[in-house]
Amino acid sequence: MALTELASRRDTPRRIALFRALQLGDLLCAVPALRAVRNGLPDAEITLIGLPWAAQFVRRFARLVDRFVEFPGFPGLPEREPDIGALPRFLADAQAARYDLAIQMHGRGDLTNSIVAALGAKVTAGFCPPGGHCPDPLRFLQWPDSGTEIHRCIALTDFLGLARAGDRLEFPLDDDEIAQGDALLARHRLASRRFVCVHPGARLYTRRWPADYFATVAQDVVRRGFAVVLTGSGEEALITRRIARALPAGSFVDLAGHTELGVFAAVLRHARLLVANDTGVSHVAAALRVPSIVVCCGADPQRFAPLDHVLHEVLHHAVPCRPCAHVHCPIGHPCAQKLSPERVIAHVDARLSRRREAPLRFPALRPASVRDGISPPPQGA
Repeated sequence: MALTELASRRDTPRRIALFRALQLGDLLCAVPALRAVRNGLPDAEITLIGLPWAAQFVRRFARLVDRFVEFPGFPGLPEREPDIGALPRFLADAQAARYDLAIQMHGRGDLTNSIVAALGAKVTAGFCPPGGHCPDPLRFLQWPDSGTEIHRCIALTDFLGLARAGDRLEFPLDDDEIAQGDALLARHRLASRRFVCVHPGARLYTRRWPADYFATVAQDVVRRGFAVVLTGSGEEALITRRIARALPAGSFVDLAGHTELGVFAAVLRHARLLVANDTGVSHVAAALRVPSIVVCCGADPQRFAPLDHVLHEVLHHAVPCRPCAHVHCPIGHPCAQKLSPERVIAHVDARLSRRREAPLRFPALRPASVRDGISPPPQGA
């Protein structure tokens, strides 16, 4: 029985829990699948069970997700240090919610299928590991071993009988975020399309290209007559300050630690180009249709590459140990060290030499707000 048929039954509570306790880029890659769930089950109350930061994701994507529940972590899952004391209350609350359906969209399911089963939903669905235990062949899809993360998530909603709602990403911006972004541009005298955003941080050290390499790229950007906007979290400000020391005074603005995610995105949409590690910011750029050069170190470049290979270029040095599960590389980080600044500069120069990036137009949208789904690009983008 397809989920749409399940939802049509009058006695169905229509309460759905979706388990995806992952980071920004992972959740953005799941947005097309979330659209399919929302469109296929429009009357359902959808709860995202995720990491603490994902409360802001639910607020931003309020038209797709109704509620947020914080996942306290679990032994064996690397996404956060588990709060063992909070687990009994978490599971008791989940069981008390009496979910009609719980969807495991967190990966293969080796461990997470047991967690989702413990939520006590009437029906569970999701991925199961190839060759491993499958809780229900009608509801669990064998984890695809190839394809992008976006299309793997869509494969699950396809399997569950939910009609596709496209594969484009979204990153809604509200009016206040846009106004704050515009104010930052005015304060620092940054002209739209005359600056390059350089985002050198990443949560895992093995995902970081060396700061000195980013500095060399930023120096080339300045020589070509563009300003550099350095961005990152407060924890990554040490990296951006190191790059800033290599740049001429007046040629850059360091915003690391000074913008919330939405305001950062409002600034980013005016950039001529983003140069970044393979991290969540690259998916924000993909959602906003901002051209990018993505430096991929320890991650899988095929799985997490943006779908538009013309607007976004992913550069990597081939190594046999990719994808990397280490926080610190035990063999000298060759995937990063051997991807030279000169190679990245060649691609950056080619992008900046173009008179103009070809604009991508969206259908007409209402004035930007969180519930609009997609914020249109600035005029003249």
